[in-house]
Amino acid sequence: MRVVVLVKEVLDPDAVGAYALAGNLNVGDDGRTITQTTIPRLMNAYDEQAIEAALRLRDGGADCTIQVVSIGEDLTAILRHAMSLGADEVVAISPPEGELDWHTVAALLASYLESTGGADLVFCGRQASDDDQGVVPALVGEALGMPTITVARRVELAGSVVRVTRATPDGDEIVEADLPAVITVGSELGEPRYPTMPMKMAARKVTPTAVAAADLPVGTEGLAPRAVLSKLFVPVVSGDCEMIDGSGAAEQADRLVERLLEDKVVRP
Repeated sequence: MRVVVLVKEVLDPDAVGAYALAGNLNVGDDGRTITQTTIPRLMNAYDEQAIEAALRLRDGGADCTIQVVSIGEDLTAILRHAMSLGADEVVAISPPEGELDWHTVAALLASYLESTGGADLVFCGRQASDDDQGVVPALVGEALGMPTITVARRVELAGSVVRVTRATPDGDEIVEADLPAVITVGSELGEPRYPTMPMKMAARKVTPTAVAAADLPVGTEGLAPRAVLSKLFVPVVSGDCEMIDGSGAAEQADRLVERLLEDKVVRP
């Protein structure tokens, strides 16, 4: 059984947030790129949980090979991290020239999967922390003719059927689908495992399999972006803090309630 996990390298969202709050996050003259070179790049956190979902299937007895695939330049660090977590194979697809949007990324990933024999299960993070769109998994599923199940909390196999517990605003929902299928994973799955030191040491020796986008059977039309970033900007964040005076906690609480009533935040 072939299980493929699609991952993305992103800027560390905590570092980006810290720069933004400090007013030091700068956009370049092109108006579309962040200029800070000190912000670390790492694997998208939801994608790491997607790897964890695949590993749990194997831990549960599934006879499978877990392959982790990503598109980008210099992906050795995140792919070695995937190996240290327990992946069997890692693949780096070098992007074509020009801009990529969700459609072109999905076309490249689907083309790679189809040209290498397909997959029984494709895991993805529910969304990426840099653009928060979450559309690539559905586009991959559509391109490959696979059902797509989103926001998985738990994934189980029963022969050729996958059983997924989904986290929804109204509570958990259990759905089933025939394999092959695409599944997106969110934080509801739980904390991913930490790599052991021996696994980290072994992963340092791994060189990801390199695949050029030009070698994939994707036509010119498939590589034409449909959405193009026109402007990137840092919104102005402002806030006011008012201290509530009082001789003690009870008096401060009374004054706070009075102020909330005045501002009609609460009703009597």
